[in-house]
Amino acid sequence: MAPLRVRIGVLGLALVAGLAAPTTATAAGAAPPAGAAPAPTVEERRLDGDVPQEILRRSGFAAVAPAFARGLGRADSYREASAVVAHEGAALWRRAVDRVQGRGPARGDLSRDDDRPLYWARLGMTRELRTWEPGFALSERQRAALLTELERASRGQRDLRLPRDGHGGHRKGLKRVLLTGFDPFTLDRDIRISNPSGAVALALDGTVIDTPGGPARVETAVFPVRWRDFAEGAVERALRPYLPRVDLFTTVSQGRVGRFDVERTNGAWRGGFPDNDNVSRTETVPVADPASQPQWTTTTLPYAAITAADTGRFPVYDNTRVTEIPAGGTEAVVRPDGPTPGSTAREGGGGNYLSNEIAYRATLLRDRLGLRGTLPGGHVHTPVLQFGAGNTDPATGSVTDPEFVRNRLDIVAQTRAIVAVAVSASGPERG
Repeated sequence: MAPLRVRIGVLGLALVAGLAAPTTATAAGAAPPAGAAPAPTVEERRLDGDVPQEILRRSGFAAVAPAFARGLGRADSYREASAVVAHEGAALWRRAVDRVQGRGPARGDLSRDDDRPLYWARLGMTRELRTWEPGFALSERQRAALLTELERASRGQRDLRLPRDGHGGHRKGLKRVLLTGFDPFTLDRDIRISNPSGAVALALDGTVIDTPGGPARVETAVFPVRWRDFAEGAVERALRPYLPRVDLFTTVSQGRVGRFDVERTNGAWRGGFPDNDNVSRTETVPVADPASQPQWTTTTLPYAAITAADTGRFPVYDNTRVTEIPAGGTEAVVRPDGPTPGSTAREGGGGNYLSNEIAYRATLLRDRLGLRGTLPGGHVHTPVLQFGAGNTDPATGSVTDPEFVRNRLDIVAQTRAIVAVAVSASGPERG
């Protein structure tokens, strides 16, 4: 998920052929003329391609957006529209989770472990909502509120059903884990892309993992690959109510080829790599109370135990490398063993894209809530999810193949095993 030097070198992401020139956030989100519905976003316009339509058709999700549009069409007020959005957004998340976890019919020949149907179906719904012209007055602010609710509900952020202490189904010894994943990204390089962290989130949501330290209930959510949403507080809004109630959290994203990484340090810098709306941001990570904002945050995951365990076929590394501007300096330098005192962040271990940023925001939130000494949490990078050797050309290749499916299943299984090790090594349940 981070534009890491290693991964860029391997996959050629530094100069992505076909990527539209990065724009500013204000240009990408320019307001429509008064009284007109907004136009679809860059991300939503990719829906019209053959690959997204094939993924939707082969997963049984092609009818989601049209059905949502019909529901909106029956709404006679903002209140009715709000009810439709909340219900249908939550239904999409549950349908995607159920499909991945084997409940109900697959409704298509695409493998059940696939995260992409959720992504493209959600974009179909947001496009319908964004361009909807209802028969009643709908202000820009109301439309924005509906879009926010649709995003949150369809990403599992409204469905974090952690057992409460001592009641609500929480049995003694049951630990609570919060895990997040991401949408697919770099879609202008290869629109077939799947994000294994999103597949992990769908596969583990609501499940109980048996560990040597006892059972662990996992709740998950996914986040967009858009700078704007993070600047508007999407991470903090979603996680703040739950961090005081969990025993461990980990943000997860796709990282380097052929390896997992537990990222030791996260940096307060956005490096400018274009997001899914082709927007670029190069700046300090914008957070509340910037006067108290640190340049670096660190993991509290049990990285030594995780890297020592046999969790699967991919090696797992404790990644301590960062890029910094040393105190009193002007040029960025790479530090293999973490930042030096007083330095300015330019890359965390996970780079300077949105995977680094979600790790930075989540661990900063942990610290600001006073949980650093008691709550294990941090970021795990999965291997890059690769297609089979004969299916590497985006223009002519298939949307799936046996090796692609095997790689995704192996990454999901190994992430589950990593969570189990982390839980077991983190001691008794909190609270």
